[in-house]
Amino acid sequence: MGRGQRDKGTRGQGEKLVVSSPHLPISPSPSLTPRLSSFFILLITIFLGIGLVSCGGKSPTVSQTNTPDSSDQDSKLTFFDVTLEQADEVGRPIWKVQAKRAKYTKEKQIGQAENPYGELYQDGKIVYQVKADVADIEQNGKQLFLKGKIFATDPKNGIVLQGNELEWRPQEGLLIVRNQINGTHKKLQAVAKEARVKTREQLMEFSGGVIANSVDPQLQMRTEHLNWNIKEEKIIADGPVEIDRYKNNKISDRGKGNAAEVNLKTKIASIQKNAQLDLLDPPLQIASNSMTWNMNAETITTNSPTRMFQRVEKVTVTANQGEMKIPQKTVYLKGNVNAVGQRSQSLKSNTLTWYLDNKLIEAQGNIVYRQIDPPLNFTGETAVGNLQTENIVVKGGNSGGRVITEIIPQERANRQ
Repeated sequence: MGRGQRDKGTRGQGEKLVVSSPHLPISPSPSLTPRLSSFFILLITIFLGIGLVSCGGKSPTVSQTNTPDSSDQDSKLTFFDVTLEQADEVGRPIWKVQAKRAKYTKEKQIGQAENPYGELYQDGKIVYQVKADVADIEQNGKQLFLKGKIFATDPKNGIVLQGNELEWRPQEGLLIVRNQINGTHKKLQAVAKEARVKTREQLMEFSGGVIANSVDPQLQMRTEHLNWNIKEEKIIADGPVEIDRYKNNKISDRGKGNAAEVNLKTKIASIQKNAQLDLLDPPLQIASNSMTWNMNAETITTNSPTRMFQRVEKVTVTANQGEMKIPQKTVYLKGNVNAVGQRSQSLKSNTLTWYLDNKLIEAQGNIVYRQIDPPLNFTGETAVGNLQTENIVVKGGNSGGRVITEIIPQERANRQ
């Protein structure tokens, strides 16, 4: 029995099914493979028992397998060396799927392919390569569906998406991978329930229990929705997000907010809306509505009202703006600065420098110092000292004279 010939049709008419006989050697040359105008026309025709004749007058050989029960409605057809192709209106391919063997189930209206390999096209160029061990394949001329353990690879940037469902919408330039998503790239790995890839814009959207790990900087982000701009190397969370930073595979800092953007190229993270960052060394918590975290320079900058809390000494400082230099363990604050100690002692100033290592503060401008026990209230132009131990030196007064006031704790006063 010979092979069928190519079915003549109009260019760009759409899907094709290529089948080779199971009784003849499978030729690697696509030009020797008979083509039928429609996958579904072939199947329906076979089910009706009508002989399909190609333009050359020969029928392709198809292996059909039935269950022992002749009344079984779930009959299956088996094809060998199958190629499914779909073209756009100008004849350019939009997908092509090849399989060594495929089964078509009449009742389920779906085909099961073994070891399928597919190529997804945009503007005639491959944008993703798809493979699986076994996959259920469905196509309707506008969309391609695959179900199974699927791997989709972008040959341009090396991204690999693994999931159990794949949908390709060529007219939208949209690839959707669902159900236990695992995405890998040299700069980012992510797991989620679903991934949507806008192939033209090179944008990838992860949704549902997203956990993303970047390699450099070494971060983990957890959120429900994460956008990855592949071209600009930016990761964007537009909802509540938690960020862990690692050093030597150990968590060094933890951040969170209602939105965040991480630039993998510059290693700068912007956390917005109820932003909070907890440093382990020094033990400092920084909260603001907006902060910039520069992991290269090891700095944290806030340009909106800021609250900083030293967890060990129980000292809280608020200001309009702040900057933290992590290696130096030094904080710079300005604008309505108010530092409060554990016993409600407080120091107000225009600017303040906080040396966390030696527990020293230096304040300038409109100094107001208050303490509860003993009750004291002093004003000046500069202040230096340890707020927690209430050992503060205030210089300068409202009269312009050189007034120096040393505030001595009650325990020292009693000893004297």
